[in-house]
Amino acid sequence: MSKHKHRYLLILFLSCPLSLLLLDILYPLPLPSANQYSLRLLTKEGQPLRSFPNATGNWCYPISLSQVSPRYLEALLTYEDRWFWWHPGVNPLALLRASWQLLKNRRIISGGSTLTMQVARLLDPHSRTFTGKLKQILRAFQLEWHLTKTEILTLYLNLAPFGGPLEGIQAASLTYLGKSPATLSHAEAALLAILPQSPTRLRPDRNPQQAEIARNKVLDRLGRFKIWSPEILVEAKQETVDSYTNPPSKLAPLLSQRLKNQVSPHHPLITTLDHNLQTNLETQLAAFASELPDKTSIALLVVENANLKVRAYVGSINFLDAQRFGQIDMIQAPRSPGSTLKPFLYGFALEAGLIHSESLLLDVPQTYGTYQPSNFDEGHYGPVSARVALQNSLNIPAVDLLSRLTPELFSTRLRQGGIRLTLPLHARPNLSLILGGTAARLEELVSGYAALARKGLTGPLRFTEDSPLQERFLLSAGAAWIIHRLLSHQRRPDLLEQQLAISSNRQVAWKTGTSYGYRDAWAIGVTPQYTVGIWVGRPDGTPMPGYYGAITAAPILFNIIDGLALQSSPTILPIPPSVTQVDICWPTGRSVHDEHPALCHEHYPAWILDQQIPPTLPDSAAPHFPLTTTINLNPHNGLRVNAHCPTTPQISQTIARWPLSAYPWLTTDRLRKTQLPDWDPSCAPAHSEPVKIVGLEKTTLLRQTNPHHPLPVLSLSNIGGEAPFHWLINGKVVASTVDKSFRYQFKQPGQYKITLIEQGGHYDQITVRVIH
Repeated sequence: MSKHKHRYLLILFLSCPLSLLLLDILYPLPLPSANQYSLRLLTKEGQPLRSFPNATGNWCYPISLSQVSPRYLEALLTYEDRWFWWHPGVNPLALLRASWQLLKNRRIISGGSTLTMQVARLLDPHSRTFTGKLKQILRAFQLEWHLTKTEILTLYLNLAPFGGPLEGIQAASLTYLGKSPATLSHAEAALLAILPQSPTRLRPDRNPQQAEIARNKVLDRLGRFKIWSPEILVEAKQETVDSYTNPPSKLAPLLSQRLKNQVSPHHPLITTLDHNLQTNLETQLAAFASELPDKTSIALLVVENANLKVRAYVGSINFLDAQRFGQIDMIQAPRSPGSTLKPFLYGFALEAGLIHSESLLLDVPQTYGTYQPSNFDEGHYGPVSARVALQNSLNIPAVDLLSRLTPELFSTRLRQGGIRLTLPLHARPNLSLILGGTAARLEELVSGYAALARKGLTGPLRFTEDSPLQERFLLSAGAAWIIHRLLSHQRRPDLLEQQLAISSNRQVAWKTGTSYGYRDAWAIGVTPQYTVGIWVGRPDGTPMPGYYGAITAAPILFNIIDGLALQSSPTILPIPPSVTQVDICWPTGRSVHDEHPALCHEHYPAWILDQQIPPTLPDSAAPHFPLTTTINLNPHNGLRVNAHCPTTPQISQTIARWPLSAYPWLTTDRLRKTQLPDWDPSCAPAHSEPVKIVGLEKTTLLRQTNPHHPLPVLSLSNIGGEAPFHWLINGKVVASTVDKSFRYQFKQPGQYKITLIEQGGHYDQITVRVIH
């Protein structure tokens, strides 16, 4: 061989590798990007929750070799590429055999492509020409050069077509078989091994018979090469291929949309949701919604108190129902909270030393500037305990309590605890907050209520398993326990008397709420293990007259609470060291042990915080009206005497009195205990006759003389009694005078009960009806 020929051979020898290197640089491997894979969210058990298709609209879930059953790998490699672990990407003998069969039979008898070549085609599709095949071969060499065999096989597992929008073994196994690829039977492994050969023709959901024939072909090959035993093959062939498809899970669609940006394409996001609980509750809520008016939605949260993990999340009743505004997440939507903020107010008042559980509050007509609150049923109940006021969700005592705590402090405390109230632009917190004159979110309310079972600790709810637990105090442990105790010791509206004993061993603290105009119905319940929040209403804010918390949301709440109770053992929240129970007196509010028996008209067991026993709060309408008064008595007959009477021996006595606004609602027995004794005739003031309203009869009709003139002005006076004199109209204190005259301008027609109370507690009443 000449020197020139040697030189040409050397150049050719050196140029081939250099050419391949240049091609590799110019045409790098088109490995799949993150957009190749679908986004997946899983429940805490690893069950599918929600999936989002990839950029091309296909379902492709990333999977590793270790997550696939060895049976599938055996079937795949035996049928597709027995020499996969040893060839350099191309099997020359297989190519020659396939080419010879094609020339001889003028049709494809067997394929010559290795798994590496199939991956090359999946990564870089080519035409079915000689040039296209050459391109595929070069890509196969390139794959073998850059990747390990395990990495190449993993690519095949993730990219192989399985019919329709399914890519990869994970999507195929979940869709056609409803199971993970790690748990495939022998027959299922053989079926999935053959599908990529002709994914459309062999789709088991459309062509089960053809798919079964093809599967058995794989099983025969596995038997021929003695990979599986004859017994396994016989058993595998007995399994039928069912026409079945398991569509991607669509549980908790609104939570999935909310968490979508947190999902990595390479790893599914593990949420905190309980698969069975979420599935069951979505079904239950759909049944409840069928009984509600059109366009009504329901939102639900179930939170595990121990860790603030959300176990069920239903943001709307039907994500696809436009009539019910299904794509609006009412868990995050700001809505009027109705009365659901009241437990926090009473908790803050306990901490501030304003009340204990049995403090005497007043449910009587009250006015704060131009604001005059009323109860849900428009009635009044007079003197009530803090416990009764909270359990019955009375509005007027709550507004009065907020006026003492101040709306600014209340709003600030809630915000510090994670409950952000939404007010109109430039508006400041006001007394209407406590009756729903603001907006709050179900998510934050549930977090706040969970504090009642968590020693006062709240925090952001946790939606993913890897999210950290972040805690902060909303209430002290003692205040939280007392509020939980009060709310859990009230009768459930859904239970009959004989059922109460059955449920008494399960502590369920619950509260309902209804916004103005019946736009929002709320119910929130707290057990030692779970906090459950329910919202019912129309997302567009349309009123729903007659649908309110106690009859609309509460039945859903208790149905869920009872279902959760069956899954857990009864638990009692332990009493914190800061909480004790003492007997207190009415009307003073002080401890029985610290009060003189004569001042203790009634006594009740009360829960107190930090050994503090706040006395009864002054009457907002008559703050200077004393709750005790000291008088002088004749010890011989018990009658009252003038302190300046020099001839009569005297003893002093202190008498407890009720807040002035309570008097129209006091029973005869309560009035008797608080009234001062009559005057002793031998030593009485000049005017000691009983108090009496004069100027009108007991029942009087007043008519407007001219429709264009104002309504009549009431002019009254009184005789008898001891100043000061307190005038009340329909239970509301309107004036306190030292003289014996009273004028009042009626503002609207109606019936008015006018009460006069003198210093000694004696009173007189008349009724006036004003008409046009």
